[in-house]
Order: sequence, then structure tokens, then C-alpha cells
Amino acid sequence: MKSKNLHHDNAILAQPGKKHKVSDFDPSYKAGLGGKDDGLLLLEQNVNEMIELQEKLYAHNRYSVLLIFQAMDAAGKDGTIKHVMSGLNPQGCEVYSFKAPSAAELDHDYMWRTNRCLPERGRFGIFNRSYYEEVLVVKVHPEFLMAQNLPGIKNTANVTKKFWQSRYRQINDLEKHLTENGTVVLKFFLNVSKEEQKKRFLERIDDPAKNWKFSSNDVKEREHWDEYMKAYSEMLTATSTEYAPWYVIPADRKWFMRYAVSNIIIHRLKELKLAFPVLAESEQQKLEEARQMLLSE
Repeated sequence: MKSKNLHHDNAILAQPGKKHKVSDFDPSYKAGLGGKDDGLLLLEQNVNEMIELQEKLYAHNRYSVLLIFQAMDAAGKDGTIKHVMSGLNPQGCEVYSFKAPSAAELDHDYMWRTNRCLPERGRFGIFNRSYYEEVLVVKVHPEFLMAQNLPGIKNTANVTKKFWQSRYRQINDLEKHLTENGTVVLKFFLNVSKEEQKKRFLERIDDPAKNWKFSSNDVKEREHWDEYMKAYSEMLTATSTEYAPWYVIPADRKWFMRYAVSNIIIHRLKELKLAFPVLAESEQQKLEEARQMLLSE
């Protein structure tokens, strides 16, 4: 079975410059694939191909890749990262999970903690949540801003539409800077439906092996579902750009979600025209001399 190119699929790509609503994207979309067996087979093919591309990325040493995952609770960020990146060389791939900021992080600007974790050339950096939390959970709970001691922000009444527009601009500026300096920014919003989230929460409660995954706070945040969907919609509209677009990945079918993410990564890497370095003639001559020395031992 041949893998599709979902990199430009309008059912997944949040077209830059257009207004978006999360409800415009189908969380159960599967791009015409028959079922789970098809998805697992294609994922395996993609993982094998990604192993080869990672080696070229490292040897080429002109690009780095930043993968950003954002989602509601139980959408499947951890599982997707695990299954999609499972075959990669761990020396060239680092995963960072960003929780609530620490006291030290709050004493810096909101991008400081993520900027410290940006990938080196030739490597993958994976952000499980990211600076986008600052226009998602913080937008739903603007009271969190009070701990950041920002100029002009003394109470939530000071948090205006202009404030959020500034943050969107700052994020776009950062991603443009990264892109122009060789970092490929791939952003995935794992779009799970409210019904599927409820099902997964109940599974975590009912299965002792999954109890550790559940937090009562998850249910409390679920009460803000509509506010989160509004925040995600505004984020997609404001920060899906030509150089760093958002991909709204259908997350109700885990097998398709994982396949789709791997597919988009592969097609983006192929666009870079990665290649192993070709040695100069003088260096090739040295290789031949070394070869003769080894053979003559």
C-alpha cells in the first residue's frame, strides 16, 4: 500500500491566512484509508523511511527539526510521540514535556524555557506542549498571568485583545527567525472530540493499569471545553503561517493520528533535499590511501 501525501491535505492543513474553527476539522477523518491494519502497515513503512532520513539530516548538518504537539488531555500526545519516533537514533532526538512553569521560569519571559531546548543542527527536538500554552491554557485562565509579573498587567482586566495579538506576533516572529536559520517547525494539534475524550477518561478510571494517567484536574478542565476550542481556533487563525503552518490531526482514531503525523514529517523532510556530504577529491584520495594501508597489513 502506498502512503498518501497528507502534507498538503486541506482536511488537515490549517491554511495560512484563513480564519479557522476547530469545528471545521473532522476528528474522525481517515483520508480514505480502510482501517487500522492499513494505518499500522503505513506507519511501519514511514518509521523505516524516517530512520534513513534522520541519518541524512544528521550528516547534512544544515537543518534541525522542531516538532510541536498541542492537544486537549487524553488526545494521545505521548503515544503518538512514542510510536512515530520509536525507530529514531536517540542521540539525534530529544523530547521535552512542558508542565506548569517553575518559579525560575516565571522570572524569565515565557519563551525562555522552550528556547533553551531548541534542537541543534542535524537533530530532532520534540515539544510535548510548548510556548503555545501561553495562548491556550493561559488564555482560558488569564489569572495565571499574575504570576508572571508583566509590565502593565496588574489584574485580569488589563489582559486585552491587544495583549493576545502581541503574543501571536511574538510567536510568529520567533518561528520565522527559526525557519530562516535552518529549523523546520512542524506543529501538530491533535484534535480529539469531546465524546472520545470522555471515553478515554473513563478507560483510565476503569483500568487499574491506566489509573496513574488520570488526574481529577483533567475533568475540571473539561468544563472549559468550549473556551479551549475558541482559544485553539484563534491560535490556528493567528499562527498558521506559510513558514510554520498548523496541522490539525484527527485524533479519534489513534492509528490514523500516528500515521498522519509520520506522513507529514516524512514529506517535509523530503522537501529539504537532504544528502550525504560528498568529499573533495583530496579527501577521497586520503580514503584510498587509508584503504591500501589497511589492506597491506
